[in-house]
Amino acid sequence: MAQRRQAATGSADGVAITAQPKPAPSPYYILPKAAHLDERVLVLKHDDTFAVFDRFGDIQPGGMGEQGIYHEGTRFLSKSILHLGGKRPQLLSSTVRTDNVLVGVDLSNPDVYSKGQMLLPRGTLHLFRAKFLWNGVCYERLRVTNFGLTRVESSVSLRIDNDFFDVFEVRGQRRPARGEMLEPLVEPDAIELGYKGLDGVIRRVRMEATPAPARTTASEMLFRVRLEAQEQTDLYFVTSCHIGNHNPDLEPFDEALRKASRALHLPSPQECSIYTSNEQFNDWLNRSVADLRMMITSMSTGPYPYAGVPWFSTPFGRDAIITALEYLWLDPELAKGVLSYLAATQSAEINPESDAEPGKIMHEARSGEMAALKEVPFGRYYGSVDSTPLFLILAAAYFRRTGDVAFIEAIWPNIEAALAWIDQYGDRDQDGFVEYFRRTPKGLAQQGWKDSQDSVFHANGELAEGPIALCEVQGYVYAGKKGIAETASALGRRHQAEELCRQAQVLKERFEHAFWSEELSTYVLALDGEKRQCRVRSSNAGHCLFSGIASAERAARVADTLLSVHSFTGWGIRTLDSREVRFNPMAYHNGSIWPHDNALIALGMSHYGLKEQAARVLTGIFDLSIFVDLHRLPELVCGFPRRMGKAPTLYPVACSPQAWAAGAVFMLLQACMGLSIDARASRVTFSHPFLPESLQSIGIRNLRAGRACLDLTVVRHAEIVGIDIVRRENHVEVVTIN
Repeated sequence: MAQRRQAATGSADGVAITAQPKPAPSPYYILPKAAHLDERVLVLKHDDTFAVFDRFGDIQPGGMGEQGIYHEGTRFLSKSILHLGGKRPQLLSSTVRTDNVLVGVDLSNPDVYSKGQMLLPRGTLHLFRAKFLWNGVCYERLRVTNFGLTRVESSVSLRIDNDFFDVFEVRGQRRPARGEMLEPLVEPDAIELGYKGLDGVIRRVRMEATPAPARTTASEMLFRVRLEAQEQTDLYFVTSCHIGNHNPDLEPFDEALRKASRALHLPSPQECSIYTSNEQFNDWLNRSVADLRMMITSMSTGPYPYAGVPWFSTPFGRDAIITALEYLWLDPELAKGVLSYLAATQSAEINPESDAEPGKIMHEARSGEMAALKEVPFGRYYGSVDSTPLFLILAAAYFRRTGDVAFIEAIWPNIEAALAWIDQYGDRDQDGFVEYFRRTPKGLAQQGWKDSQDSVFHANGELAEGPIALCEVQGYVYAGKKGIAETASALGRRHQAEELCRQAQVLKERFEHAFWSEELSTYVLALDGEKRQCRVRSSNAGHCLFSGIASAERAARVADTLLSVHSFTGWGIRTLDSREVRFNPMAYHNGSIWPHDNALIALGMSHYGLKEQAARVLTGIFDLSIFVDLHRLPELVCGFPRRMGKAPTLYPVACSPQAWAAGAVFMLLQACMGLSIDARASRVTFSHPFLPESLQSIGIRNLRAGRACLDLTVVRHAEIVGIDIVRRENHVEVVTIN
């Protein structure tokens, strides 16, 4: 191991500290606001609105600081706390419904004493809170029931406040100036708080109550509740988010709930369903489907998965593409929506302020005050080196999955623009590799999927100087050109197909020479600006299996390196091998475990026939899903080794749900089954399927290939895995290669 450099020493609270050299923190670093990991939160999302509640269904201003109701990049409510008789009620239980539509919270009264005598035993009053989001509005019904033997009189109050923080402020970024808080508007049954931002936009949050409270102030609604024995009453709260002159439509609680439920339960006509012989696995599957449906936002261009709650609930290019790839075999409509949106937002100009260049695919888009004022560059930002080749990979995969000639022809100019960006702007020095180097100091310093400031470095820990060529990005370019070559050939563009194949082959040969390290037995992380290898063992090399750029012999060695005790923890593959100088299991990208990263690696292993290795990865991530709340895979977990009797260590500010983490299970299953679909040939192929012991069978219903439809069961036998066809509509060939 390289020697760690020591820069300075000191002490804090009696603890000796040796400081390690590190880059200046990114202004977009997500700052934890508590010294401990808070108890779990309850999350809801609908389109551009999301909410984070504590276990009581409240919004607390303390803790990790992320709780609130958010709309279009701004927190519209930062405090909402329920009291019963002037005190916080006792928590019985709380959860998010399995379909992610509704938060349900059961509460009760504590013991109430007066002058040493008990007036009200705990558990006499039951309070049930039901909360959901629909079209920019948070609806809540509070049902209070008296289970005592005598009449009970008490007060119920809801105390609220707001800061109208931009999401980047909530994340910890400080602003030199803020807008103006407006005078609260207080009505008998409503409180309205407002803020005029520096962007000139007025944002308002309005809370209305039914029936009208006994008392309403600018910060509290108070109700007098009088209940006979076994009597109940309902209180309704409607919290609406208003921007400028837009006022959301308000509906009765039951009607809005019916519409919200129908929207999340309505699958695409092309979507297939999965069930397995393992009920714990089914819990993971069901949660993943529900999370994806919640993260998908209806855009004018079609469905689009927002990246993650709370920090990334907005369109991201890379995240959406990978999510669509994970879900492609189940429902290609998501991929079509992603391709449509990214084609519509593809850059047509050079704009250094947003790292934009002609043909480049967007990294992220933000609304909100700070984006409008360009205090952050992310209004529409293009600082990712991999979104453009990944766009090509998804386009080719979508065409093979669907045979949708009309759509591919419609976006063909975008495909050609993306190819031109790779050759003209992506390859900055015309050495045959695609590099990145930010054009604006406000932009991201690292522009691969590992975009932490310290994620690309040399073996001695020294940060790499750009322009930087990441190993996985060369693989994405290779796979993108190969896939588009196949697509071009099918569309009759023979000469273009031949040229793209030639370019891909040249890249593959150059890649093997420039990126392989015999000593490390893997592909190196990157080449720096001087074309020196960043001789670091990382999970990035596993993506070279996903793309197919790796040679067969070296692919097997990469897999062995990734599954060694230094990289594979038992829960999954780390982002960074533990032998590397910057390894830290608690770091965002330098030792943690990301489910989507593991899914891409497992599918890559599958491409090279390494099915048992892919199944090991699936088993680790499946076991992880058993231990996390709601079976919901977070964005990442810490990369500590698996220990007997100990759950995985959570990362304190991970997004949960996260779209590409939710989609990981489907790509992991695809990897183990060796599943591929060719719609134009009307063929479904299972190549060397292999199932771990935890999965004796997998049932797949409504699997479509062109005009055909299949129900089938994948069954694990002693020596092989068999495919039983249960139902077949129209002609489709099912091929099993064992």
